[in-house]
Amino acid sequence: MARGARYRVPLKRRREGKTNYYKRRKLIISGKPRLVVRVLSRTAIVQIAKATPKGDVVIASAHSNELKKYGWKGYRRNTPALYLLGFLAAKKALKQGVTEAIVDIGLHRPVKASRVFAAVKGALDAGLKIPVGDGVLPEDDRVRGEHIANYAKMLKESNPELFKLRFSGYLSAGLDPESLPEHFDSVKQKIEEALQ
Repeated sequence: MARGARYRVPLKRRREGKTNYYKRRKLIISGKPRLVVRVLSRTAIVQIAKATPKGDVVIASAHSNELKKYGWKGYRRNTPALYLLGFLAAKKALKQGVTEAIVDIGLHRPVKASRVFAAVKGALDAGLKIPVGDGVLPEDDRVRGEHIANYAKMLKESNPELFKLRFSGYLSAGLDPESLPEHFDSVKQKIEEALQ
């Protein structure tokens, strides 16, 4: 540990690697609600939050377990699932009167076309105004899960045992991974109908 009279101990959440206070301060100074995207070890969460002096207030939230309610049978942390979470959270926020937000990805690295930006694309498609460049958002075919369906098709033809192993979660849920794009479209339609 550093020594000396001028050494300042970092804040606890910074020491634990949970909060980047430099980024957080800039986001809060903007005064706009934040689209908070967090991908955890087993789940994902998308929230619209507003900072107050007493702490953050969550205006709208979508958890990956909520997707089951709309019939989602796929994996809950992949690109299509995060798009649907962003779409769902934004629809809820629009009902609460929120029309714009800024992206808060926390300690996630801003990688082009990543899952985090799939959630942002979902929120944009739902009607939320978010300042983000088009270059970082994933393509529509990737958002729909066509890359997963193509991989499943290739694997099913070349190595059926590995196919069953890799896609066991999809198969046990009763979803053929090759039909993931159609399943995605139907779930998105259900979310739109439920939150009009």
